[in-house]
Amino acid sequence: PAEEKAQLLQNSEYQERMVESTFLYLTLDLPTAPLYKDEKEQLIIPQVPLFSILAKFNGSTEKEYKTYKENFLKRFQLTRLPPYLIFCIKRFTKNNFFVEKNPTIVNFPITNVDLREYLSEEVQATHSHTTYDLIANIVHDGKPSEGSYRIHVLHHGTGKWYELQDLQVTDILPQMITLSEAYIQIWKRREEDETNQQGA
Repeated sequence: PAEEKAQLLQNSEYQERMVESTFLYLTLDLPTAPLYKDEKEQLIIPQVPLFSILAKFNGSTEKEYKTYKENFLKRFQLTRLPPYLIFCIKRFTKNNFFVEKNPTIVNFPITNVDLREYLSEEVQATHSHTTYDLIANIVHDGKPSEGSYRIHVLHHGTGKWYELQDLQVTDILPQMITLSEAYIQIWKRREEDETNQQGA
């Protein structure tokens, strides 16, 4: 009820606080992967759009955090867009016994990711460049304890993508990058005078 809500909001534990903090990277939370096979007994490969997990930073989506002493809700909103953004897709969760890996595939475009809507209206007016292109993608393959890493890197001069694993370097089609279990991504802000050399 409205009266009870108004009374609770007077207590310090229910008061909203706003804190501004710098970040090195943005952590993107994956939805929980399904535990069961589908009706045809085929294993499900769960997928989620990049913009769904970016919604964490739209200023209105609430995320619950639990500690030993209390529970609280947080909302996040970006106040500035740097020249480079690093996304860390949270694939690994650790409990008291083992580390689990979430195999969900994140569907993302290689170019033209516009983050304008994740800024407040006042801040949007001061940002003329809000579009990003992917320049590097780190993938984790296999089990959490014994997996391996691959890196997809854009060669800026030619606009071609390459896959690196240990000392092996091969070229790769941009479409294949989006099918991987992306773990860490580096995005470069597009400036107005830049042309798209991605070839995607």
